[in-house]
Amino acid sequence: MIHQFIFAGPKPGLSAEAFQSYWVNFHAVDYAAKIPQIRQYLVATRLSASGAREVPFFQGAAEIWLQNDEEQLASLQTPEFLQGARLDEPRWAAFWRTFVHDADTEIVKSAVFRAEGYNKLYVFLKRRPDLSLAQFHSRLLEQHRQTALAVPGTLGYLASFARPGAYGLGEPRFDAIEVYSFVSAADATAALTSVAAMEESWKAFCNTDYLFTFIGQEHWVIRPGQRD
Repeated sequence: MIHQFIFAGPKPGLSAEAFQSYWVNFHAVDYAAKIPQIRQYLVATRLSASGAREVPFFQGAAEIWLQNDEEQLASLQTPEFLQGARLDEPRWAAFWRTFVHDADTEIVKSAVFRAEGYNKLYVFLKRRPDLSLAQFHSRLLEQHRQTALAVPGTLGYLASFARPGAYGLGEPRFDAIEVYSFVSAADATAALTSVAAMEESWKAFCNTDYLFTFIGQEHWVIRPGQRD
């Protein structure tokens, strides 16, 4: 299963609130969700928070699940994408404020599905230049995971690694995205205070100059099992 993340920001002149409302209530429902190959789909709208590592320009994130490479390619050739979702995007989103991360996800702690959604902390990670990808993966999953699971209030935790194809012609912007799930917005925001405490753990395998965070409230559009 391909787990795709799309982080985006509003076009000039559009407020964060209008951008988020359009994405959740119109683009997601009227366009993106109609692409038949998409198995699951949610939009996470940014929560107000402050942290030294908080990424400044995204106001929302989509998480999309596709079965395999063939279905992902097919999805980009459908009329629902070409004549629908793709044409709609410039109406509300700035392409230069968009970051796409195609990932293979390792679920370390699975959160029980909630129709009302979780509040999430996303952490963008880039490996240390002296480490191979295999070493980076190993240190995250075998050593750092215990530190991550100890973050207060964490009900779900996963690590989404950039897929091998992202390294074909160079380096992706990030090698992995961590995702922490919390019931309340307060828990998600409070988790930012754990970031400083986790610095030493991240330094063992990450270049912390390129470590950023984003907090969002998820809104399910295509729920797990709805299109299986």
